Amino acid sequence: MKTANHKIADLLSVRKIEKRKSFAVLLDPDKVNLSTFPKFLEYAAGHGVDFFFVGGSLITNYAIDQLIAAIHEHTDIPAILFPGSSLHIDPSADAVLLLSLISGRNPELLIGQHVIAAPLLKRSGIEVLPTGYLLIESGRLTTVSYISNTTPLPRDKPGIVACTALAGEFLGLKHIFLDAGSGAQFPVTSEIIRAVRETVDTPIIVGGGIDSYEKADAALGAGADVIVVGNGIEQNPDLLPEVAACVKAFNRKTESV
Repeated sequence: MKTANHKIADLLSVRKIEKRKSFAVLLDPDKVNLSTFPKFLEYAAGHGVDFFFVGGSLITNYAIDQLIAAIHEHTDIPAILFPGSSLHIDPSADAVLLLSLISGRNPELLIGQHVIAAPLLKRSGIEVLPTGYLLIESGRLTTVSYISNTTPLPRDKPGIVACTALAGEFLGLKHIFLDAGSGAQFPVTSEIIRAVRETVDTPIIVGGGIDSYEKADAALGAGADVIVVGNGIEQNPDLLPEVAACVKAFNRKTESV
């Protein structure tokens, strides 16, 4: 059994304090070509990707264990589970984002699935990252909104989002994940990110709809600590080095201060 630790949580906390930004790539097992995956991993590592998030709202081709094995074989980058349900827990991962969907009122995703997953996580010793998960309206119905049977928070109401994130922090959640969802038409707005940054002390993860250098730059500038790119890279492989360059530029500015 793995020894429980807080390695990744401590890393995220230290990076937030130091104002250093991180870049995560979300890997959907249904969309990864395993034959070319090792080459992609080397490409991502060469551009300084900090984390791989593995999972999704709906997985029809269970290859989570194969993806994690390949990540560990070809890189030193942590593989962090991004589970849509308790079925997506794999003990070979380095950590799991234990997502509580606090933007919705579906009890299964607030606590139900967590009860089922808890003994599995305890036995595995995997690092658990308690995370308040907030879906933000993105201009179209996304898979996560449909599967979770929840209504996203309105993108023009940063105050509601900030208060929801604060409630999650007061409940003991250690990270806040603002997500517009896979295939989002619009990313999480700078106004929302900034309002949450001014309200909570936890590291903030932002994903969904970040498909350009400019959108990555806006999210980081508004206060995101980690930005997540998934579908954008599938559609435009050149996006990975663009986002990596944006994150590195922010970190260089921090180091020079």
